[in-house]
Amino acid sequence: MSSFFIKKKVNASVPKTNEKAAVLKRKADGESRNKGRSKKLNSRLNEEISSDSEPESPQVSRRRKGNVEEEFDETAQEKKLRLAKLYLDQLKEEEENKAEESFETDLVAGRLQEEVLEQKGKLQRLVAKDLFPPEAADLRLLRGHKLPVTCLVISPDDKHIFSAAKDCAIIKWDVETGKKLHTIAGGRKGTEDRHVGHTDHILCMAISSDGKYLATGDMNKLIMIWEASTCKHLYKFTGHRGPVSGLSFRKGTHDLYSASHDRSVKVWNVDENAYVETLFGHQDVITGLDCLSRERCVTAGGRDRSVRVWKIAEESQLVFHGHEGSIDCIQLINEEHMITGADDGSVALWSVNRKKPLSTVKQAHGCHGDPGLEQPHWISAVAGLQNTDTVASGSHNSKVQLWRCGEGYRGLHPLFSVPVTGFVNSLKFSSSGSFLVAGVGQEHRLGRWWRIKEAKNGLYIIPLKKRDSDQEAESGE
Repeated sequence: MSSFFIKKKVNASVPKTNEKAAVLKRKADGESRNKGRSKKLNSRLNEEISSDSEPESPQVSRRRKGNVEEEFDETAQEKKLRLAKLYLDQLKEEEENKAEESFETDLVAGRLQEEVLEQKGKLQRLVAKDLFPPEAADLRLLRGHKLPVTCLVISPDDKHIFSAAKDCAIIKWDVETGKKLHTIAGGRKGTEDRHVGHTDHILCMAISSDGKYLATGDMNKLIMIWEASTCKHLYKFTGHRGPVSGLSFRKGTHDLYSASHDRSVKVWNVDENAYVETLFGHQDVITGLDCLSRERCVTAGGRDRSVRVWKIAEESQLVFHGHEGSIDCIQLINEEHMITGADDGSVALWSVNRKKPLSTVKQAHGCHGDPGLEQPHWISAVAGLQNTDTVASGSHNSKVQLWRCGEGYRGLHPLFSVPVTGFVNSLKFSSSGSFLVAGVGQEHRLGRWWRIKEAKNGLYIIPLKKRDSDQEAESGE
């Protein structure tokens, strides 16, 4: 009995052990299933999170948490102070932006106002008061022409000078180095058919405002058109019946105005290589011509003692009188004012709205000759620094004279003179106003009335020096 009892007891304990194992197994299976589910959930979450959010490291979250803590930590007074500072910073930034915008607006408005004044001819920059005479050592003489220089022009970028002379040659110069870049040699009379260039004295020249074309006129009634950059010959204009004495391109265009001893003014279109029209009015040879951006030009009428303003579109002209001698040179200062010089020794300032000069200086370059028989030095060249109060004149009294125009161009006051030996046959200011170029020769450009043997045929580059604030303070003391 006992053995049976023991056996039965042992057998009865086996199911309990199995139950425990089953429970443990179920727990283990549940944990593994939970682990599997968490792995799947984590993988799904990783798939759903975009790459943009990856940089958000725990550091960022800690920062955010810190900010939140800080926000909770600050008092109401501190919060008001912080918000007030933010508001002030915003206001300051807005004010700076407004200041920048207003500055830019003022600049644009200033430029527009200057353009309007320039078009109306009322712009007058006061630069003369700051100029002072250069030292003799600062002058540069460029020599290359065999005979007297008669005319010159400066390229719009102030880098090159073109000059022409009675030797029929044209030379292109480099302003900085003073070296010759190109020479178009003159030819002999009678070789016009085979020679590319001039075969008689060149009296005038002009360059377009974009520096593309160069025009030259000679005693042989011809106008030559050149490519300014390469000095390549392009066209030849014929039509004048006398020497071509004046040339000027209308600013911003390739329209060319020409004047001649045949008393006419002609209009040409250089782009089209075409003649446009002819205007008549002067009673004597025309000795000079100039124009700016308006569709008009001004001319000096030599011994008919008249200055004329030609309104091309209206086909009309205005006539002005004031000089007592032959008017030999003319140049516009702006759209409304011009300067002229005559062989009676006078320099005159004009407005296109008045028939008489606004101001005249007689014997502007003094006199020469025996006592009792003195004659004024002829004014052979004038120039105006555009839209300023500074002009210059030249004669054969061995100097170039600079002048300051009074307010409203109602006066001419001498500034200083620059020593230059010979006939000053041409004067031109650079666009920047940093220098003045004088074309000088032993003879007058239009004839051989006198000869100054000691003169050198060439170009004088005259620097225009300006006083700085220190020098102004010293001069004030």
